[in-house]
Amino acid sequence: VQLQASGGGLMRPGDSLRLSCAASPGVSLGDYAIGWFRRALGKEREGVSCINSGDGTYYEAAVKGRAIVYRDNAKNTVYLVLRDLRPEDTATYYCAAVINRYYCSGDDYDYWGQGTLVTVSS
Repeated sequence: VQLQASGGGLMRPGDSLRLSCAASPGVSLGDYAIGWFRRALGKEREGVSCINSGDGTYYEAAVKGRAIVYRDNAKNTVYLVLRDLRPEDTATYYCAAVINRYYCSGDDYDYWGQGTLVTVSS
């Protein structure tokens, strides 16, 4: 399973963006729990959000109320929408996957994608 996160870029404070997590051909992301993580320069990786295999969602406190995670099975893609962007959202964002997990917890995922850089600056 190969994952690719995309959708990052240079954003202004207050902007919204949508990150995408796509999988390699033949992989049905609908069976997977997908976690979103981020790592800011010089900081530890931290969790952002998760959508589990039953479509339950979870958001870390730093983004709760500003983020929505959802999957589009027709496009075999999981999205993370992040609104009201702040400079502290600046980080490389990663998606990760594990099959048939019906909860969101921790960072124990089997597959990790390449990140996409989000920079929030005025």
